[in-house]
Amino acid sequence: MILNILKTLLVTATIYNAEPNQTDDTPFITASNAIINECCPGDHRWLAVSRDLEAYGFVFGAKVKITGAGRFDGIWTVQDRMNKRYVRSIDLLVDNHIKLGKWYNVEIKLIND
Repeated sequence: MILNILKTLLVTATIYNAEPNQTDDTPFITASNAIINECCPGDHRWLAVSRDLEAYGFVFGAKVKITGAGRFDGIWTVQDRMNKRYVRSIDLLVDNHIKLGKWYNVEIKLIND
C-alpha cells in the first residue's frame, strides 16, 4: 500500500487558551489525553488541527514546522483536535493572558525527528 501524504499545506491559524469556554469541561486534557500544565500551557508548544488535516499525516504526536504566524513560528507538536466545523485550520495552545491571534496562509510542514 502506498500512502500519498502531502508534507506542506497552507492553513488558517488561530490561538486558543485552556479554558472551558474555548475547549470543553476538561480544558487541561487534550484530545490525545495529554495533560496541559495549568500555569504555562504555551510552554508545551502544542497545537490542535482540523480533522481534515489528519488525512495528510498531521496526527497526534506529529512534529510540525509553522511559518507565517509571527512570533508563533517554529516547531509545534499535534496534541489536540479542533471541532469538526473547522477545515484547513490549526489552533495554537498559548498562555491564558494571550487572547487574540489569527493568521491566513500559514505554512505547516511535517518534520521528522
